[in-house]
Amino acid sequence: MAGFRSPSSGLRTPRPAAFGADPTGERMARIRRSPHFRDGVFQNPGGTARTRPSGSAREFAKIYFDRESRLRRAPRGPIPVHATTLADLARPPATGLRLTWMGHSSVLAEIDGRRVLFDPVWGERCSPFPFAGPKRLHPAPVPLAALGPVDVVVISHDHYDHLDMPTIKALAGTDTLFAVPLGVGAHLEHWGVPADRLRELDWHESTRVAGLTLTATPARHFCGRGLRNTQHTLWASWVVAGEEHRVYHSGDTGYFDGFRDIGAAHGPFDATMIQLGAYSRFWPDIHMTPAEGLRAHLDLQGGAPGGVLLPIHWGTFNLAPHAWAEPGEWTQDAAGEAGQAVAVPAEAWWRAVSEPVAHAWRRPRSAEGVAGTGVGDLDLAGER
Repeated sequence: MAGFRSPSSGLRTPRPAAFGADPTGERMARIRRSPHFRDGVFQNPGGTARTRPSGSAREFAKIYFDRESRLRRAPRGPIPVHATTLADLARPPATGLRLTWMGHSSVLAEIDGRRVLFDPVWGERCSPFPFAGPKRLHPAPVPLAALGPVDVVVISHDHYDHLDMPTIKALAGTDTLFAVPLGVGAHLEHWGVPADRLRELDWHESTRVAGLTLTATPARHFCGRGLRNTQHTLWASWVVAGEEHRVYHSGDTGYFDGFRDIGAAHGPFDATMIQLGAYSRFWPDIHMTPAEGLRAHLDLQGGAPGGVLLPIHWGTFNLAPHAWAEPGEWTQDAAGEAGQAVAVPAEAWWRAVSEPVAHAWRRPRSAEGVAGTGVGDLDLAGER
């Protein structure tokens, strides 16, 4: 455990290693040169985003601690995770593209013979402490050690449910490279990742790894791990393009007009991984609802249905007042209305272990162009 000096007392107090490290030196100088860094902080596209809950704290507490609401925020029994095997991962994707959802925002993308691991979180809690904080609702579908070689690990931002210290320390012992937004490399170096294995990018910057082009693109969110959230690390969405396929990972973001610009510059995509969980009317600027997530996907595709939408950021951690299974249910409804292929299992696996979820759409759902067998295995939906 490292330490830091308290500015008020001059005393050195413990700082958990999971807090990471603040950018310094040339890394901080590069941050200050960024066109997206102003007035001492990184700026969101489209103006200021509210990063703290709005509205009445009393109203929020009433909703959050309501008994019926609490029951709906957790499964009634074990989530039916597909136990991904070494044989599953060893089988090459028939089309050259396969996405395997590992839960929350963690996705293994196999693209044109290369392997990209997005936002890997294998820890039990998304928290700096092993004894407190949101705990996993299901185990990871495959042990991290059994995942096999990965060409590049991509991190969207430094929040605990996307950047997990134990996972990064385990991956630091491999030969993989890491692509991260500006400033996030300070955390990884603090945890043992050599500087020469880091590719640290500002928005609209690209790097080449193993024949893939990775581009950091804008997102509407915020950052911070410690008690002094200085906003000195950037958040990003990511485009990964191979010789034949291209995919998009949203990281965490609120809806904004920039999705159309990203699609025009880099799309259309064979698959998008879109955050559409942990939303609330108390923080509408930084996370998306299923309807907003679908709209973002369509924007990225030039306004028309296309590619496959893989909903992420739901089903693994309880991070918002909405019902645990609501993102899956509502995404099916919205995608069915739009005629959009979505990688949500046709059997709606969550219904067997969740309280009933009200449907937000009135019209009957159309036939779903959906495939997959559970939380851990969505490769049929991901192959194109």
